[in-house]
Amino acid sequence: MNLELPATGTRRIPVARLIAMAALLLFLPMMAQTGLAQSDDSGSEVTASPEAASTLDTGDTAWILVATALVLFMNIPGLALFYGGLVRTKNVLSVLMQCLSLTALVTIIWLAFGYSLAFDTTGMVEGTVNLNSFIGGTSKAFLAGITGDTMWGTIPEPLFFAFQMTFAIITPALIVGAFAERMKFSAMLWFSGVWLIVVYLPICHMTWGGAGGLFADWGVFDFAGGIVVHITAGAAALVACIVIGPRTGFPKSVMAPHSVTLTVVGTAMLWVGWFGFNAGSALGANGSAAMTLVATHVSAAAATLTWMAIEWVKNGKPSVLGAATGAIAGLAAVTPASGFIGPIGGLGIGIASGLICFWAATSLKRKFGYDDSLDVVGVHGVGGLVGTLLAAVFAAEMFGGIKGGDYSIASQFKVQAGAALITTIYTLIASYIILKVVDAMIGLRVPEQAELSGLDLALHNEVGYNMNE
Repeated sequence: MNLELPATGTRRIPVARLIAMAALLLFLPMMAQTGLAQSDDSGSEVTASPEAASTLDTGDTAWILVATALVLFMNIPGLALFYGGLVRTKNVLSVLMQCLSLTALVTIIWLAFGYSLAFDTTGMVEGTVNLNSFIGGTSKAFLAGITGDTMWGTIPEPLFFAFQMTFAIITPALIVGAFAERMKFSAMLWFSGVWLIVVYLPICHMTWGGAGGLFADWGVFDFAGGIVVHITAGAAALVACIVIGPRTGFPKSVMAPHSVTLTVVGTAMLWVGWFGFNAGSALGANGSAAMTLVATHVSAAAATLTWMAIEWVKNGKPSVLGAATGAIAGLAAVTPASGFIGPIGGLGIGIASGLICFWAATSLKRKFGYDDSLDVVGVHGVGGLVGTLLAAVFAAEMFGGIKGGDYSIASQFKVQAGAALITTIYTLIASYIILKVVDAMIGLRVPEQAELSGLDLALHNEVGYNMNE
């Protein structure tokens, strides 16, 4: 995090060329759609959905109530403190404000139509691609027709609404780490709100919206958000930090974290909250949730030790910041696989993410010279991709996963790679367009003087610490 890059050898990324190439590549996975899909040939319209069940399980309901609180806890205060400690003193409040305000903004969007567009199953046809394979309807806008007695599986649907809302909240909040210390607050709100609608909701619907969703029909493994949350956030973060440009003085000036203490506290909160994120995605108090929790914890531990070991060998000493970053990398990477693997899978994904995310957050970022302030790309984007691909491997029974019989690692790997590729390309293109539109409307970046004085004073007329007391 906040690694200083050398002044020499920095290269600018040709954004327009990158997006043009991405647009061309978009057609490749679409052409492979038939080979990737794992659908039946009935073509019958889906008439049953999880909410059709009518039996309330109080144990499941109690656990998801707790899990919902844990996932919200991940953003406020967890992510807020994690990011807040990584920025400079003059910008700590701006990051806390971004996480807090996004919680409010996304909540209202989710209530108004976000939940409906993500989880309305009207018109979905299993095994057939139509408009509703990509986006839901509006019948659940403002929770129309949904009461406390409406069920989603064994829990009340309002609880499922709230649980999924916390995922929608934290995803755009992850992105802010890429452009920390230099983006207008108003531009951040506009970008995040539009991005949620244009990117998050379709990807969520395709993956988690049920039978008839594009990725769901393919049989994609994304238990808790490797594709929906981390790959989308990482791809958007890459575009954002390039389009907005590096911080003033980067990479010559030292931009060290102002409080590693806050970052470690935030890391601990994220680690604990992640049990709600992953184990809660089982939507029940059951054995799947228990094993998911174990795999999640093992991955975080393995990635922490891996990152520490690399720094110890390279630098002679392991850093606290490196250990914290490694933990988050392990948690992000295990997310898509967590419900399909056992402890051995958690160990393997943790070690792999520690190695690969370290490389992405140091060597890769240094090579291309982009100013991803808080390593959203290297940790969440790359970590989410690593976990999404390795889910195909460690889900196999031979590695302690839940898939036995005639399960094919190679076939599932192609499915995982196809969904990850489409998600990445779509997110890159959509994010670039949204950023350019917002820039044309109100501008993306604060004036240089405001950046130098700090966003806390320039945007909020407050300071995080009163040095006179």
